[in-house]
Amino acid sequence: MRACIQRVRRASVTLPESGEVTGAIGIGLLVLLGIKAGDDEAAVVFLASKIIHLRIFEDDDGKMNRSLLDIGGQMLVVSQFTLYADCRKGRRPSFVDAARPEDAERLYQKFAAEVEKLGVPVATGAFQREMHVELVNDGPVTVIVEA
Repeated sequence: MRACIQRVRRASVTLPESGEVTGAIGIGLLVLLGIKAGDDEAAVVFLASKIIHLRIFEDDDGKMNRSLLDIGGQMLVVSQFTLYADCRKGRRPSFVDAARPEDAERLYQKFAAEVEKLGVPVATGAFQREMHVELVNDGPVTVIVEA
C-alpha cells in the first residue's frame, strides 16, 4: 500500500460529468491511496495510524512537530491505482502491481473507516470514477508513505 500525502489548506473532489462534489476538506491532508495486489487489512491499519500521527504540521516555532490529530485536521482520501505504475519499460505504464478493483475498493473503504475510527474526519473521492481533484498545497509538503 502506498500513499502520496499532501498537506493542504483545502481540497475537494468533483465528478466532472455531473459537477457533484463527493468530498471536501479544510486544513488537513489529501491522501492519494494506491493499493497493491496482496495488500491486506493489517497494511490498512498500519498506514492509517502512521499517516494521522506523522508530524508534518508546524508548531509555534515553525518546526514540523504536530500531527493531523494534534491540529484537529481533516483527511480527503482519493483512490489512486496509478501510484503503482511501472514505467521502466516502453512508454506506456504497466499497472500489473495494482490490486484488482474489487480488492482495492474494499481496502480503500476500510482505510477511510479506520482513519475515522481513529478520530479524524474523512471525506472521499469516488472509486473508479473520473475525478477532478483541487487543492491548495500548504508548504508545499508532499510525503510518500508505504506499508
